[in-house]
Amino acid sequence: MASTQEMSAVEYLQQHKIMELMNNLNSLLFFHRPAKPREFLITQLEKLRMASITGMDYPCLFSESNLDAVFGILDPSKRGFITLVQYVEVMKTLGITSYEELPHGSSINRITLDTFKKEAKNGLMKSCATFKS
Repeated sequence: MASTQEMSAVEYLQQHKIMELMNNLNSLLFFHRPAKPREFLITQLEKLRMASITGMDYPCLFSESNLDAVFGILDPSKRGFITLVQYVEVMKTLGITSYEELPHGSSINRITLDTFKKEAKNGLMKSCATFKS
């Protein structure tokens, strides 16, 4: 059984999204592998701080071209849409936990690139916004 101090520490980490912050910073660090990692991390923290103030440009691993590539993998015949099942699975694969479960086009089982990118960007922004909300 966890002690009161341990439970308090876990609550503190969850409340302030510290684990998410550390995971995102580590992912960015391993992805970019900068020559000066400390400076890189400071820059990422500064970007995150500015994003918390402005609501824009959160440090994130996935760019728009990455989302285009992911969609292209799911739509190799270039039909211009993916299925709702593909959409849900790719959101999970990207680590997006907060997204529109029935986005535009879901009623006809056709999620377009624009809809996918809009929902993925929103979800990524929420998951990359690792500061206390």
